[in-house]
Amino acid sequence: MHIAIPAERLAGEHRVAATPETVKKLAAAGHTVAVEAGAGKAAAIPDAAYREAGASIVEQRPALLSGADIVLCVGSPDAADLDALKSGAVLVGMLSPYHNPLLPQLAAKGVSAFALELLPRTTRAQSMDVLSSQNNIAGYKAVLLACQFYPRFMPMLMTAAGTVKAARVLVLGVGVAGLQAIATAKRLGAVVEAYDVRPATREQVESLGAKFIEVPMSDEEKAASSGVYAREMTPEFLARQNELLAKRAAAADIVITTALIPGKPAPVLLPAASVAAMRPGSVIVDLAAESGGNCELTRPGEAWQSDNGVHLVGLTNLPSMVAADASSLYARNLLTFLGLLLSAEGLNIDLEDDLLAATLITHQGELRFGAAAKPAAQTNKEPQHG
Repeated sequence: MHIAIPAERLAGEHRVAATPETVKKLAAAGHTVAVEAGAGKAAAIPDAAYREAGASIVEQRPALLSGADIVLCVGSPDAADLDALKSGAVLVGMLSPYHNPLLPQLAAKGVSAFALELLPRTTRAQSMDVLSSQNNIAGYKAVLLACQFYPRFMPMLMTAAGTVKAARVLVLGVGVAGLQAIATAKRLGAVVEAYDVRPATREQVESLGAKFIEVPMSDEEKAASSGVYAREMTPEFLARQNELLAKRAAAADIVITTALIPGKPAPVLLPAASVAAMRPGSVIVDLAAESGGNCELTRPGEAWQSDNGVHLVGLTNLPSMVAADASSLYARNLLTFLGLLLSAEGLNIDLEDDLLAATLITHQGELRFGAAAKPAAQTNKEPQHG
């Protein structure tokens, strides 16, 4: 197969969908790989490294895309790029299936598009789970961003000039990003506590040396929060949760929020009143900013300071700020996923494979995801977030 790696066009996107490591393995398997000139530059990968690994470098983007059997990307291509794809091509990447207005165009073009955000949370899918690999990086970077805006030290320091108290960090949402944020803050010497609507995460939080905050639950509420993903909860539970989190946020120096509900706006965990009760110099880093934010005052894409001196950091696409390692992990995820599609005979889209069926959003002219999808073709009703 002929595989193309275009440069990412979205502003602030520095990742790339293949690295010399994965290109070399694809070439060894008999595939040809073409990389758009400069595609890896922002991830510290020069064109020469791709050439050495066996790829060709293509200057003209339309020619790159029109000749490809398979296109690997980080974010969804734009309308002009989709026009350049040939009918029957395969597109693999993070295609934002819930919010992508170009899905009908993909279907009309006859492209088989795989949105890797929709991979089921199973053991078999772990090595290709792009959300987990990228959210892990986001959790790490969130703590470093907090340090950038926090006007004090993170660890406790005993000096000749006096003792500096350790920062108190509150992490809201204990998925992959939250766990990495806990671990990173602990490494930097902070005192950490964490909250998640799923009580089953207590053991993970405590294993990292943090304190788990628990909101009292009824049996029905416990049943609703027993799954892998957070669900919307009752108004009564939310009132208890908000009261407790407001108290813990007021006592914290840094709050990192990571809570997401697949396909829906992020739940508001910190209303404006909670921010108003926080101390001057406190920091909120909202990893859910792109979905509206867990803090009512978050401004997606911005970092600003409230009237009472709280820094609110709503910067998006944190994995792109660590582009070299983020690209390395993402490219390995894609390489593993391609193992499901490629065999010695060539391309094989096996709709009986649960991972392929769950992620295939357009195929043979049909839209298979969203409200416009045919009921029989809808294969994945509960995609995951890391």
